[in-house]
Amino acid sequence: QVQLVESGGGLVQAGGSLRLSCVASRNIFSINGMGWYRQAPGKQRELVAFVSNGGSTNYVDSVKGRFTISRDNAKNTMYLQMNNLKPEDTAVYYCNSLAPNWYDWGQGTQVTVSS
Repeated sequence: QVQLVESGGGLVQAGGSLRLSCVASRNIFSINGMGWYRQAPGKQRELVAFVSNGGSTNYVDSVKGRFTISRDNAKNTMYLQMNNLKPEDTAVYYCNSLAPNWYDWGQGTQVTVSS
């Protein structure tokens, strides 16, 4: 069973940056489309960025131009570079395959952006 571990979150002021990491227990990124999801308090989890198994990327409109998703297959790691953070980005961030989300959800990493 593949395990996913997210890290890199924290508390940052609006306009700041964070880089999140998602480490898998084995190399899965060449096989699956993978995405970053987030869940804010009282809201459903949403997909914000993904990279296909062929390497193409896409983003939800609210983060375009600010977030960049990337992967390093040799390190079994996926990243989310987040720049110009806004309070509305505050959420717990998770990684997983695209639907149907083949893997168990990890613990997530908390991102808190203060105004």
